[in-house]
Amino acid sequence: MNLDEALELIAELPDFPEPGVVFRDLTPLFGDPKAFATVVDALAEAVGDVDQLAAVEARGFVLAAAVAYAKGVGVTLVRKAGKLPSVGGSIDYALEYGTATLELPADAVRPGARVAIIDDILATGGTVAATQSLLAGAGAEVRSVAVVLELASLGGRERLGDVPLHVLKSV
Repeated sequence: MNLDEALELIAELPDFPEPGVVFRDLTPLFGDPKAFATVVDALAEAVGDVDQLAAVEARGFVLAAAVAYAKGVGVTLVRKAGKLPSVGGSIDYALEYGTATLELPADAVRPGARVAIIDDILATGGTVAATQSLLAGAGAEVRSVAVVLELASLGGRERLGDVPLHVLKSV
């Protein structure tokens, strides 16, 4: 299966989680073994030479765990507030349709680690920018960001600074 065929499996659900928002559901892509493998391989190639991956809850966990396995590196799970017993850093940020808080596990990233951020979708860029900030605060060097889908009209890439962004599909 080629990458374009795999990405065609992403479903669009209008008016979720609120009116006017189109939710992009990667569940059909995750459920197809050939499509999932194709996307994981493309993300693994995109992130380049890194020591570790950082994944954003929750769909980013699925992608980053598979990419980390393929690359032979570890993965740090950046969590929503209140999910960690030991928090190394916390940040509030704006979403496309609200606000949220992300937390980095204590001692999850060693200073100087070369890290790539993996997530499913780049929308306004708030989640990825918050993750970048948490990782920088821990002393990591964010080398790249890789996402499956970019919602280009929301301008998220402008919030990422000069960190290379790898997008498998832009809409």
